[in-house]
Amino acid sequence: MATLDDVARAVVELPDVVEGERHGHRTWFVLGKGFAWERPFSKADLERFGGATPPAGPILAVRVSDLDEKEAVLASQTKGVFTIPHFDGYSAVLIQLKAVGKRALREALIDGWLACAPARLAKTYLERQGTDASTRAQ
Repeated sequence: MATLDDVARAVVELPDVVEGERHGHRTWFVLGKGFAWERPFSKADLERFGGATPPAGPILAVRVSDLDEKEAVLASQTKGVFTIPHFDGYSAVLIQLKAVGKRALREALIDGWLACAPARLAKTYLERQGTDASTRAQ
């Protein structure tokens, strides 16, 4: 089971990440652009679940590069990764921290960071990791 503190520890290893707050919730930014944030369900979100039990929190939202990547991430059926109607048309997925594996969480956070980091910074990071962008996208 991962926690928001695990998220904070994972993202501190990424270049130019700052933890802050947006709408009263922990948010992680790369050069001012939010790529991961605590995302509790709103009253409207809970109503959309109808009779179904919503995933237990904490819930983390993480950016992806585009809607095609979002569909690919969701199609992989990684445990704990999902979306809700409020996120339709928005390039981000939700992660139930109590259900996701630590490796899957770390990969999602890196991908979210890459989706929001300036191209030059992302390229430098990938080069230092021994990965190029075309390999990472696959």
